[in-house]
Amino acid sequence: MTGTCDRVSQREGERTTPRMEKVGDVWHVRSAEVARQVLRERDATTQAGFTAESMKGRMTDTPILFMDGEAHRQQRAKVARYFAPKVVSTRYSELITQRVDALVDAMVAADTVQLDHVTLRLSVDVAAQVIGLTNSDTDAMANRLEKFFDQPPFDLAEPGLGRSRFESLRAVLTGNLPVLVFYLRDVRPAIRARKAERREDVISHLIDEGYSDMGIVMECITYGAAGMVTTREFISMATLHFLRNDALRERFVVAGEAERLAMLGEVLRLEPVVGHLYRRAQRAIEVTDGDVTHVIHEGALIDLSLRRTNADERIVGEQPDALCPGRELPRGYSEEMISFGDGAHKCPGNALALRETDLFLTRLFSHKVALVREPRLEWDEIVAGYALRDFEITVS
Repeated sequence: MTGTCDRVSQREGERTTPRMEKVGDVWHVRSAEVARQVLRERDATTQAGFTAESMKGRMTDTPILFMDGEAHRQQRAKVARYFAPKVVSTRYSELITQRVDALVDAMVAADTVQLDHVTLRLSVDVAAQVIGLTNSDTDAMANRLEKFFDQPPFDLAEPGLGRSRFESLRAVLTGNLPVLVFYLRDVRPAIRARKAERREDVISHLIDEGYSDMGIVMECITYGAAGMVTTREFISMATLHFLRNDALRERFVVAGEAERLAMLGEVLRLEPVVGHLYRRAQRAIEVTDGDVTHVIHEGALIDLSLRRTNADERIVGEQPDALCPGRELPRGYSEEMISFGDGAHKCPGNALALRETDLFLTRLFSHKVALVREPRLEWDEIVAGYALRDFEITVS
């Protein structure tokens, strides 16, 4: 079931060595061991990705994605209850199953289906429940969010990091029309409903925390990028791998839940939706890679290359660029490696993303699925994240 390179998200010109490389004021990290040290070192770094540095000082209410230190820890602890694995299992599994059933039934009834549209609608439906965006039409909201995140990017503040859809976050501050429409049609009705009656969701929490309407919009967009856009791409990528590999798909169909989730973790290890994480060193950080010690100086930009850290042969073993479920990993490493990040900023929605993907693929592959057209691979430059578009399949 493996090959020398099964990765779809290959980038021409992306360096794979050395494990640690300093270029000017930027440290490029391709070692899983060092990446975990950097992400777990308490208060040693601050968020430098997702346009965070260019946005600081411009916002009254700082989104959790841009927070660091004690403020981040406190806010993270407060929202953790919405994403805990037990909560996902008990509160959202039925919702996900119902939506998956409806979507797959519609796919069976159609001649051909563009899968990336289906995965967007599923991820928006589920994330909307967690966030609290439930007082508008979610299909229409999905279209609005797609227009928002696919709008032309802005120039980056950090030289040399390219251009990105994540620059769309700046639009909140510049009166961008898609953001205004998103606020008026989706966010404002949700805020009004929750001011009248609180619910168990993120918007209710933000109201209790005293966030302004604009601050809530910013958080909704932040969670939209994390909970909708990235989950959409992962579901599409996992589907593509299973369609390309009959034996893998057949095993997935008969496997138990734990094995299925482990298989999905291996897909995510190979194909992290966010390819790079960026941190800024707030003090000198001593890191070790095997028996080699490096000192990352204060003020340095740290580029964690997740496609390479996740393919660290010292950790994952032979053929690191191949899809190989069942790898024996050292204690403390999970199947997806660092795809969800690590440390204080580890993605809180990992359990939700995996459960969505598992339930969708389990239902989808109970039918005969055929690939009509290979999807087009696009890139988000700031994080080297992939997007699969024009992904046509038939379901019967």
